[in-house]
Amino acid sequence: MFRWTDRPRLAVDALILIEGKLVLVRRGNEPYKGRYALPGGFVEYGETTEEAVVREVLEETALRTEVISLFGVYSTPDRDPRGHTASAVYELRKVGGRMKGGSDAAAAKLSPISKIPRLAFDHSEIVADFKKKLGRHRD
Repeated sequence: MFRWTDRPRLAVDALILIEGKLVLVRRGNEPYKGRYALPGGFVEYGETTEEAVVREVLEETALRTEVISLFGVYSTPDRDPRGHTASAVYELRKVGGRMKGGSDAAAAKLSPISKIPRLAFDHSEIVADFKKKLGRHRD
């Protein structure tokens, strides 16, 4: 039964290419502890999604970034085992910092876009969509 307190949560995820490689973080917490994912997390009250994605990337990777564009919104109700969560996914560019794991990320790494491991949540689907877009832009 639906209660007014039952609402989808809002998250953000980041697609960051550095020299043709994608920034990934290894999750330090459940769900999916130990699996790689895109950097991201929940939007805090009073924060825009753009502010949230830049903050989350800084917390998880120590990279300073800026938003290039909104890539897409992923909102399948079962995409996160903690409950219905919609994510605004952004493309970002690095503007500074040295990459290292931080916050709830056990590690951060660059992965060749052609050799992405199986990712947490629906992030493999997001990366597949991103690779399609990159392929169209290379024509």
